[in-house]
Amino acid sequence: MGFEEILLYLLLPTTAFLYASVGHGGASSYLMVLALLQFPPEQIRPTALIMNMFVSMMAFLSFRKKVDFPWAIFISLGLFSIPAAYVGGSLSIDAEWYKRILGILLFFPVLKFLNVFPVSPKQTSERQWWMAPVLGLGIGFVSGLIGIGGGIILSPILLMLGWTDIKETAAVSALFIFLNSVSGFLGASGFAAQIDPNLWIVMPLTIAGGALGAYLGAFKFQPKVIKYLLTAVLVVAAVKLIWTG
Repeated sequence: MGFEEILLYLLLPTTAFLYASVGHGGASSYLMVLALLQFPPEQIRPTALIMNMFVSMMAFLSFRKKVDFPWAIFISLGLFSIPAAYVGGSLSIDAEWYKRILGILLFFPVLKFLNVFPVSPKQTSERQWWMAPVLGLGIGFVSGLIGIGGGIILSPILLMLGWTDIKETAAVSALFIFLNSVSGFLGASGFAAQIDPNLWIVMPLTIAGGALGAYLGAFKFQPKVIKYLLTAVLVVAAVKLIWTG
């Protein structure tokens, strides 16, 4: 086993564990590791989306029991994001541009971990009929194109607008991530993708790492230190992807 394979088996489950311990599904961490290890986008996207499906569905089933799910908001987002994710997933993208766009998106969880995005206790702007469809279209398209579910973009927007509280946001984002991941996977012809055998092996390990991190993060850990650690890692990775590709 070569050095890159060892890094793959160490980094992917570890980053999934750390992300899940602070309440994230981990798609951006999967993408970050695979891009830094020089896997091509046509393998990165379906691999990340498969893992995202499992982790986000586990998260949705957990949070759905704790909230009165805001179906009206979710449907107005999902009706537009799901087909947009399919379209985004069907498009090919140059590897260098792929890494740069991913690097920019990595700053969303960084800003969230640093509490830059405000959480409004009440609705800050009246929800117009066009707002959720526009958000759904934009986030869905980028999600499919890059290979994420879109939760890292949607969550801070929902909280800033005051449309949902923290637990409702977690539930909406989890189902949003799951359905966009499925749609993006189908759009990218994920079933026909030629995925490296090492990735098939590391997928269940990564999903297990995410599940363990979610449990320990909810019941055992103090997440502040982990957030700062992840923030530092993400900033370094984002700068590397943006400037060096």
